Amino acid sequence: MASSSDTPSSAMAVSTVAASYPRKILDYMEGFLISKTLFTACELGVFDLLLGSERPLSAEEISQAIGASLDGTQRLLDACTGLELLTAQQQQQQEGHGRVYANTADASRYLTQSSPVSLYHSIQYNSRTIYLCWYHLTDAVREGRNQYEKAFGVNSEDLFEALYRSDEEMIKFMHLMNSIWNICGRDVVTAFDLSPFRSVYDLGGCSGAFAKHFTSAYPECTVTIFDLPKVVQVSRQHFVTDGNQRIGFHEGDFFKDPLPEGDLYILARILHDWTDQRCIQLLTKVHQACKPGGGVLLVEALLLEDGSGPLTAQLYSLNMLVQTEGRERTAGQYRALLAAAGFSQVQVRYTGKVYDAVLGYRQG
Repeated sequence: MASSSDTPSSAMAVSTVAASYPRKILDYMEGFLISKTLFTACELGVFDLLLGSERPLSAEEISQAIGASLDGTQRLLDACTGLELLTAQQQQQQEGHGRVYANTADASRYLTQSSPVSLYHSIQYNSRTIYLCWYHLTDAVREGRNQYEKAFGVNSEDLFEALYRSDEEMIKFMHLMNSIWNICGRDVVTAFDLSPFRSVYDLGGCSGAFAKHFTSAYPECTVTIFDLPKVVQVSRQHFVTDGNQRIGFHEGDFFKDPLPEGDLYILARILHDWTDQRCIQLLTKVHQACKPGGGVLLVEALLLEDGSGPLTAQLYSLNMLVQTEGRERTAGQYRALLAAAGFSQVQVRYTGKVYDAVLGYRQG
């Protein structure tokens, strides 16, 4: 005989409750709780500690090592377990009471500082800079401009003076770029066969991570990082060793200073910072400096032509509103910007990941 819970009326009631329960809205409403849990665990060094340990650790051991309260640590560890960033297992009776914790494979690979594909610094930048800007998203939407002045008390008239408002903030941003290209760089530089371009300039090349992927994929090419003098200095000191003979540096402001002649110019996550007018201004300078038959490679998170997705690019475009003067764009919009600057034969490659590639040529 069926139980009362198996009756059609009960099933209908469950279905009605499920249909009326706003799961998606609740998940969206509380999404920031997940972000801050991840940010905090990274900031306190939980994943680094567990990576260095030869065994799973208890909440008490972890709390003592990271200098945090036992109660708070226990709650944080349990939340990270629920997010599948940690695993937890019950101790055997002879080993004591309570649970012990260890990293998942993803946590060890992406959330520890020593991993070559670590997102640790990207997470730190999101936590300490982007998160604070997004507090003012409502104002950004109302005003149509970035919120650096409200978030950090700095004038954003010169965008990169605001972004690099201190040496510490500049190094944080460079670490962010480094971690992004360590994850996505190879897919983008191999989206096209770029081996014919021997002399390459990476405009706003920052930490040099993209240049490293490029020279690794194309051993016959040389890449010159063109960036502000203070960025070049830090990159030389902390990111690009003297042993890499195929990566060089050129100090300058790509809006104000002449661009050297080259075969290919890389603009990776550059144009999304700027208005259409400024993009055309920069691309026109690139076209004038580019050798005939040379080209320009744009690396951006591309929106679908009707703007309906992908969600990551849509959210990034909101982030550009909060942080910069620019926006994310469609492939068609980048084609129009390139055409306005004189480039032609524009091709697009979608990588299936966050960043895609657009290649335009200067005719001979």
